[in-house]
Formats: sequence, C-alpha cells, structure tokens
Amino acid sequence: MRRRDFIAGMTSATAGLMLGQTALGADRNNPDKLRVALLPDENASTLIQNAQPLKAYLERILRKDVEIVVTTDYSSMIEAMRFGRIEVGYFGPLSYVLAKSKAPEIEPFAVGVERGQPNYKSILIATAEGPVKTLADVKGRPFAFGDQASTSSHLAPRSILAKAGLIAEKDYKAVHLGQHDAVARAVASGQVPAGGLSESIYRVLVETNKLDASKLRVLGLSDPIPNYPMTVQGYLAKELKEAIKQSFLKLDDPAILKLFRVERLAPASDKDYDVLREMATILQLNLAKL
Repeated sequence: MRRRDFIAGMTSATAGLMLGQTALGADRNNPDKLRVALLPDENASTLIQNAQPLKAYLERILRKDVEIVVTTDYSSMIEAMRFGRIEVGYFGPLSYVLAKSKAPEIEPFAVGVERGQPNYKSILIATAEGPVKTLADVKGRPFAFGDQASTSSHLAPRSILAKAGLIAEKDYKAVHLGQHDAVARAVASGQVPAGGLSESIYRVLVETNKLDASKLRVLGLSDPIPNYPMTVQGYLAKELKEAIKQSFLKLDDPAILKLFRVERLAPASDKDYDVLREMATILQLNLAKL
C-alpha cells in the first residue's frame, strides 16, 4: 500500500507481470496458471524457496501450474490483486482491508490459526542498552515501522503509541524500513532505538538464531489482531474458487503450514477485519493514502 512499482518474484514469468502480460490462457475465469502471492514481510528469495512445497502441493491438488509471487512491497501486491495479475493472495490484515477497498470483488476465505487462536499480536521492542526503557522514552526519538500498510509493524504499534499520548511526526519520527526483520535488526543493532513488528515473526527470528534477544528490550504487546487472510479473486469460476479454498482449508502438512507460521487454516470472512477499519478511524488515518 505504498508507492513503488510492481516487481514480483524471481522468475521470467514474474517479470512479465510488470508489463501487465497475462499469458495464462484465454479464459480469465479459469486460467491455466495460478499465481499465488505471499506477503513481502521477509526476504523475497527466502520466501520463494520456502514456498516450493506449497507450490508442489497446489499443483498436485488443483492440477494447474502454480507460480509463487513475492512483490517488492504491500502496495505492489494490492495493485497486482486489483488488476488481476495474481489469483490468490496471502495478505496482512491491514493490507487486505486496503486491497478490499480498491478491489471489492476479492474474497477472504481462510485465516491462520496459531496456538489455537485466529489472531496474533504486535510487539514493541527497544535496543537493550539504548535510551528507550519505556514507551514514554520514545518521545523525541525515531521509531521504526515496517511497511505503511502493515498491521503489526505499523497500524498496531502506532495505535499503542497514540494511546500513550505519542503522535507520529509530532512526538517522534516515524521511520519505515519495509520489512519486519529489517525493523528487528535495526533496533538490535542500535540504528533505531525502538520499533514494532509482528510478535510471531520476532519469535521465529529469535528461535532460528537470526536475532539475539539479549540485545533487545520488550516494551509491550498489542491487543489481539485477526490473523493474515488468504484471499481469492471473486471473478474466478465457482468450481475453481471452491477447489482453491478447500486446498488451503484442508492443508495439514506441517512443513507447508510453517510457511504461514500457523498450525492450520480456518474459514474467514470480511467482517472479521472490521476491527482494522475501526483502528484506522481512531487514528484518523486516510487508508487510501497508505
């Protein structure tokens, strides 16, 4: 939900998306190839590599070619969904709300369940030996966010700061670093004194030794946020849409589910994300400009 050009993935077919090419067969409603976009909240090459089991599974179940796409940012992914350059998209909660506002026909159909719950939290962190010990210490200093259209790395932490009486650009300088892992690393290294990101991504970074938790101080957690929705283009043929939905809802391979950092996928609907719309209203954010 920002402003950069659409650049997807690592393949020549993905490069074709940049030019708006749609060499997917004559039938838009039942294409020969399905393009499945993953949220660009971590390194693109890593996401594509980790998604190969998902690609193989979908090709076997749906009997169609599948291309895994990772865009440069959330905005690019929204535009890709809006203009029919992808058929299936795994959005963050806020990026889904923004996409739905621009492409009303897209349908959320599944949500990740983690630790028995279809929601997650945002975590606010600070450099362990840095100047920020409490939320109040953020005043007058930079604070790192991820993408502007990220829920857990922008909307939720910004809301927490607002409740503490801290308004962006008035009380602190907002620094957008694009990806969750970039926020964590910048704070751990002391480049930025504090920041916010998804708690689940933070936990994975620590568990895989990509982040040293001893270099960080936890400032707080957000209230529960509805988990990432899986969406599909509403214009696809009814039978194909149902097959896509069932292929995800019946997923039980731990190796594939690990890609989404969830235990399983459960049914979802648009109304589940009204809480994000309400949060944006409270912050007086113009979602159209994110």
